[in-house]
Order: sequence, then C-alpha cells, then structure tokens
Amino acid sequence: MRCSVDLRQRVVDCVCSGGSKAEAARRFKVGEASVYRWLKPGGLAYKRPGPQRPHKLDWEALRRHVDVHPDRTQAERARHFHVSRHGIWNALRKLAVTHKKRMGDQERNPLR
Repeated sequence: MRCSVDLRQRVVDCVCSGGSKAEAARRFKVGEASVYRWLKPGGLAYKRPGPQRPHKLDWEALRRHVDVHPDRTQAERARHFHVSRHGIWNALRKLAVTHKKRMGDQERNPLR
C-alpha cells in the first residue's frame, strides 16, 4: 500500500532533523527500505549538489580577468566570479584560453 505524501514528508523531516533512518521507520511504522528510497537522489529530501540556482558567467569579464591576472588558477577565478570551478573550466575551454605551459627541462637547460 502506498503511503501518503504527508507521511513520507514527516519521515524525511524526522531523518533530516537528526533522527536515524531505523528510528524513523519504527516511529512511523514504515519499512526501512522505504525511508532509504525516500532519501535517495530523486526522492523527497534530495537536493542537487552545488549551487541551487544557475549563475550566469559574463565571458567578456572572464576574458578581461584572464588578461589582467594571467597567473590565477581556475579555483581562484571561480571564487572571484562566484561560480563553480567546472564552470570556469568550461568557459575557458570555449573561449580557447589555454593554461600556462611550464618550460620543460630541455628548454631551461639547452646545454644538456
């Protein structure tokens, strides 16, 4: 038999407020498997990881930032623009901005 949405939400709230899954299952007289199912991704309590709202990244501002601060890392740029590091990586890739290249041993010491 299917449980009501209200009951499922009360079980999830109980677990999210610090109760154990087994305790919530006993208290509300539902199966532990149901509690786990309601808490897994796609269930009632699942929230997508990362920012809860999309951020728009101004690519021209990013390009200017790269020109002014060429030695900044992707993580530093992500903090500056308040976006994820992956968002910075993706934008830099689409803008065809490559990372700093380090000189190899042969270029540093040509006599070797």
